[in-house]
Amino acid sequence: MAPPQHTQSRNERQQSGGLRAGLCRGDRQDRRSRAGRPSIRNLRSRAAGGQHRPPGQSACAAPIWRQPRIVALDDYFRAHRNAPERRTGTARVTTLESFCGLVNRHKDAHSVIFAKTDWPSPKLTSVIDYHEMESGKARFGTHRIEYAFPLTDEFKAWMKWNGELIEQGQFAIFLEEHAAELSAPNDAEKSEYERLFKERFAAPLEIVNLSRNLEIHIGHRVKRAERLQTGERTVQFETEHTTAAGQAVDIPGIFMVAVCAFIDGKVIRIPARLRYRVDGGDIKWSYQLYRAAHWLRVKVQHDLEDATKATGLPAFEGEPEPASL
Repeated sequence: MAPPQHTQSRNERQQSGGLRAGLCRGDRQDRRSRAGRPSIRNLRSRAAGGQHRPPGQSACAAPIWRQPRIVALDDYFRAHRNAPERRTGTARVTTLESFCGLVNRHKDAHSVIFAKTDWPSPKLTSVIDYHEMESGKARFGTHRIEYAFPLTDEFKAWMKWNGELIEQGQFAIFLEEHAAELSAPNDAEKSEYERLFKERFAAPLEIVNLSRNLEIHIGHRVKRAERLQTGERTVQFETEHTTAAGQAVDIPGIFMVAVCAFIDGKVIRIPARLRYRVDGGDIKWSYQLYRAAHWLRVKVQHDLEDATKATGLPAFEGEPEPASL
C-alpha cells in the first residue's frame, strides 16, 4: 500500500514546530507591550485629573486623584491686551512747575498731595489713584508723581563749607565765585539780626574786600595789679588784633546770603555769621548759615501752598501708605 500523501518527514516537523514556538513567543511579547501602553480609557482618566490604573489593579479599587489647582490667567490675557489694565508707576519731575502740570494732566476727583517738608530730604508726592472719600472705596494707589526738590550747585557749595575753617586765599576765591549770591539786608532784617547777635551787618563788597586784603597783627600785653593792703595780686593777659595801620580790627559779624536752593525755584535769604581765626600768622575764615534747615522748610511749605493752589488738590504733611498690589 502506498504511504499517505500528507505524511511529513522529521525535518519538516521540526521546522513547523519551531515556527509555531516563535509565533507563540512573539504573541506573548506583543501582549506584554500592549499591557504597558495606556489605554484610551486611561488617557481619558488622566485628562480628567485621575491616575492611570496599573496592570493587575482591580477596577473596584479606590482611584487616586490629583489635588485641584487654581491657575491664574492674568499673564495669559496680559500678553493679548491692547492697553494696560490700569495706570501704574511713579513719574519723577525736577521742577515745581512740571509737578503741577503733570498732576493736572492725570488727576481725578480723589487725587491728593503728600508733603515731606523736613530737611535734608523734602519731597512732594501726588497719589493720583488715592482712596475714594465719599464711598470709602479703596484704590490701588500705584500711580504717583514725585518732586524731590533737587538742589542747585550754588546752594550745595554754601552747605559744603558751612561751619568749616577756610584759608584766606581760598575764602576770597569762594566769595568771588559766589559774589552774585551776597545780598545787602533790608531794614527789617538788619534791625532783627543786629539786635539778636549784637553784631553789625556787612555789605557784600565789604565781605569780599575783607577776604582779599585783611592783614592782622597780633600784640600781647600783660597787666599786673597788686593790692598792698591785702596782698592780693592779679595778672591779666591781653591779646590785641590790629590792622597794618595799627588800628583796631573791625570785622562785621553777619552777612546775608540770597541763593536759589532748588532748581528753577525762588531765592531764599539766609543770614550767615562770620568768624575768623589767626593760626600761626595765617588768617582762616568760617561762616555759619543761621537756621538753614528752618528756612528750607519754610520754602518747601510755601511751594506746597503754591502746588495746592495750582492743582486744586488737598495736601497733607507726611508720607502716603504703601501702594496696594
